[in-house]
Amino acid sequence: MGSPIGFLRQNNRFLRCFIFMFLSCMTARINLCSNLPFTSNNILELNPLDDVSSLRTLNLLGHFSFDDVHHAAKDFGNQNQYYPLAILRPKSVADISTTVKHIFQMGPGSKLTIAARGHGHSTQGQSQAHRGVVINMESLRKPEMQINTEELPYVDVSGGELWINILHESLKYGLAPKSWTDYLHLTVGGTLSNAGVSGQAFRHGPQISNVYELEVVTGKGDVINCSEKQNADLFYGVLGGLGQFGIITRAKIALEPAPKMVKWIRVLYSDFLTFTKDQEQLISSKKTFDYIEGFVIINRTGLLNNWRSSFNPQDPLQASWFDSEGKTLFCLEMTKNFNPDETDMVDQEVESLLSQMSYIPSTLFVTEVSYLDFLDRVHHSEIKLRSKGLWDVPHPWINLLIPKTRIHDFADEVFGNILTDTSNGPVLIYPVSSSKWDNRTSAVIPEEEIFYLVAFLSSAMPSSTGTDGIEHILTKNKKILEFCDARQMGMKQYLAHYTTQGEWQAHFGPRWETFVKRKFTYDPLAILAPGQRIFKKAIPFS
Repeated sequence: MGSPIGFLRQNNRFLRCFIFMFLSCMTARINLCSNLPFTSNNILELNPLDDVSSLRTLNLLGHFSFDDVHHAAKDFGNQNQYYPLAILRPKSVADISTTVKHIFQMGPGSKLTIAARGHGHSTQGQSQAHRGVVINMESLRKPEMQINTEELPYVDVSGGELWINILHESLKYGLAPKSWTDYLHLTVGGTLSNAGVSGQAFRHGPQISNVYELEVVTGKGDVINCSEKQNADLFYGVLGGLGQFGIITRAKIALEPAPKMVKWIRVLYSDFLTFTKDQEQLISSKKTFDYIEGFVIINRTGLLNNWRSSFNPQDPLQASWFDSEGKTLFCLEMTKNFNPDETDMVDQEVESLLSQMSYIPSTLFVTEVSYLDFLDRVHHSEIKLRSKGLWDVPHPWINLLIPKTRIHDFADEVFGNILTDTSNGPVLIYPVSSSKWDNRTSAVIPEEEIFYLVAFLSSAMPSSTGTDGIEHILTKNKKILEFCDARQMGMKQYLAHYTTQGEWQAHFGPRWETFVKRKFTYDPLAILAPGQRIFKKAIPFS
């Protein structure tokens, strides 16, 4: 007989193989069973009229809409349009639980699925449910928002609440969440189901790294409270889980003392190496800015003149001589938070930080705004775009996470050859640290300490066949993705969009088994978030 250690090793290998095969079989079942015809020998398929009739029988505080459903068949991306059978406008968590539990109990004979929709800011139909039920999460405002101001302050808030409303309420107590997205008119549940990233992420991590507790309605209709110490598997699974394991109905989010003012700074670089070197130095320093984001500017004439309405040039004469035409430039945008009585000290800190950087001196632009106005800056742009009819257009966005060791190869090809201009929308590029992300969550990031978020936030003009048309932009996006694949960049998509389960499996890599296991634990019929196109509704295991 072999040694005990050898025996354990052999059995460990056997167990790992068994688990892998079991999960693979479950994955195959979830894909294939939904395509099998149901017969009298298994389960009779219900027709849509039966589905609608059964929903009408539910006793809810809120209500279903069955006729006016077009609003839930579109999103910010304006590229996909899938009509649901019904929209649920819940007034309580019980409304959501009752609806999910009802559909779960109908079994696989019903094709009904459920998508939780916040502010509808998804770009690829992720919040849509074709001939299913869309839950309008903004209708859920219970429990009412509560601010806790004790030693570890937090806000206790509905998953359907907008971040802008949290900011307004928490500022009344001199507090604010630590981590943000660039656009605040999004729901809590929506961003926590992805990650929630902005220029503060290098300091505080994404929004999913700043959550104390969640209330979740699973794919079985169960209402479960979860945290690091209670139902931890569900807690970490739901954070960054793309809505696959449960609907976030409540969250406790960490707060910190909020500043009143922000010193907002922009500088330009003509050399990408210098640009990234300064960014990486800034995010690694103990004394640094509070927000750091970069963006790429290709062939934009009169760039600095466009800033003058909001920013003051440090040297107006030198700035007036600066010519941006035909150039590829890299802008670094930074802020330093402060209160009015700290102005002199902050000015000294900013001056010290700037002295260590290698930007083009004539391109230093500075302004001061309130903390609220800075965080809500994108909304001001939204108002202008809406007034011109340029907000509700197709947005073929791609968001990539590129390892630090490959960012220069990426930039050479993409900014040197694939993109010829950035007139279709901003191109963001800034580094974050993986140490600020919790690897227990479902969010997937590159396997390096430092990686860059590169976001191509394009807007397409409807009916255009030119460079501002949807087909042209999608072709450029495809070339970027194909380049990353061909060069084996180790890239991960953020707000990922894939159409096959094989692509999703490659995206999650070694974490796919855990993802599948969680799906079968918390949503065994694959009812939730069909718009992500990860799983199809299937027959559960007995």
